[in-house]
Amino acid sequence: MSRGGSSAGFDRSITIFSPEGRLYQVEYAFKAINQSGLTSIGVRGKDSACVITQRKIPDKLVDEETVSHIYRVTKHSGCVMTGMIADSDMQVSRARYEAADYKYHYGYEMPPDMISKRLADIGQSYTQIAHMRPLGCCLIMIGWDEEKGAQLYSVDPAGFFCGFRACSAGTKQTESNNYLEKKIKKNSMMNETEVIQTAIAALSSVLAVDFKPSEIEIAVVSDKDPVFRKLTETEIDEQLNILSERD
Repeated sequence: MSRGGSSAGFDRSITIFSPEGRLYQVEYAFKAINQSGLTSIGVRGKDSACVITQRKIPDKLVDEETVSHIYRVTKHSGCVMTGMIADSDMQVSRARYEAADYKYHYGYEMPPDMISKRLADIGQSYTQIAHMRPLGCCLIMIGWDEEKGAQLYSVDPAGFFCGFRACSAGTKQTESNNYLEKKIKKNSMMNETEVIQTAIAALSSVLAVDFKPSEIEIAVVSDKDPVFRKLTETEIDEQLNILSERD
């Protein structure tokens, strides 16, 4: 094997570090997230949190009602998945299993931070087992915690998870984070409407697109309605109208 800067030889096994201390297969998993061509954003305010993502129909023959990247995990928590669809479905199924098992054993709903931590632990184990591979997807989870209120977490293929005031994943992640940093710095205590408006504005700005209600998906939790729910196209249209009038 070469001892130079080349990745030759060191990207064939997930358990082998390169001389620079890199795990190339894990880095490739991060690149796989961008292959979907989607960008997803999560924003948390003082009493609510929301996630937003693009909605692209891959084929004219596909039933658009069956295409979604937002999933409910428990009654009060859910997530948006960005990356490889099959890997995303597998991770959501595991999240639901862990949440159901937790409720069966302890008698109450698994908090969003515990779900995220458990998925991160499982994802990290995939980076050190030779006969497995990291998942090519990123999870952004929102949920309502009875003690902590609205929560926002992100879990990446390397098994890292952390709570955020705002975060993003996908093709325009860097641009989205830069936009969100400026917005959150000005107003970190947003109400529900401001949270949704900020998420829509961020996605629209980084993609330079004026969305139609059918082109995006939004889910939200709040203190007024802690149940995780997706907004209907009518509700999304109302939010888009408010944003256009404000601008």
